[in-house]
Amino acid sequence: MNICIDQGNSKLKMAVFDNGHLVTDHLCRSNPLELFNELCSLYPIEKAIYCSVSGYDEALERCIKENVAHYVRMNIALKLPIQNDYATPQTLGLDRVAAAVGAYTLSPDQNLLIVDAGSAITYDFVNKEGHFLGGNIAPGLKMRLRALHDYTAALPLVNVPEEPLPTFGTSTQQAIAAGVVNGIRYEMNGYIQELTAKYGHICIFLTGGNLSYFHNHLNMTTFAEKNLVMYGLNRILEYNA
Repeated sequence: MNICIDQGNSKLKMAVFDNGHLVTDHLCRSNPLELFNELCSLYPIEKAIYCSVSGYDEALERCIKENVAHYVRMNIALKLPIQNDYATPQTLGLDRVAAAVGAYTLSPDQNLLIVDAGSAITYDFVNKEGHFLGGNIAPGLKMRLRALHDYTAALPLVNVPEEPLPTFGTSTQQAIAAGVVNGIRYEMNGYIQELTAKYGHICIFLTGGNLSYFHNHLNMTTFAEKNLVMYGLNRILEYNA
């Protein structure tokens, strides 16, 4: 079995795979060493991959090396099942690479738009030939809400509910919530419209901590997969075994 570890900007997640199938996934809320050891005691872990966009936990990495037969630290030099056509591959976020591989693993031979709605929102495109053609990075939901509060004199910091929002708010709180959430939805739909016009049918994967705000509000059917990065990491691990 394989264990995949993803350290994002604010959360650390672990997932166990068996022959490409997700067995279990966990969000680590306290001690990653404790969670790792618990999973190793429950499952016969043979291989591990660790990906981080915010620095590596040395104690956790040392523990991984001591407990698994084959360990891979995610890096841009690893072999990939897709072709990376990014002009500066050394600057491409490892989580973006993993999400792209995850989408291509789940839907091979399709034109793929991968939207990761996390701390930032990333839009990445992989064509049906398996070429990563690039992507964009935009401020995330909470970042936009924080910016409105921090860079104005009087606007409050708003917590956005997950229930439907009107096109136009009728209070300042609602106007901020609707402005930010609807603005992101229009942004996402704009990418979908442009890519569909250029490539025809596209398969859309939505992931990230804020995917629930957008999954049912886009102009095309989307696949909501919270573990998209994990599927990609597992595929990369197998590809480099």
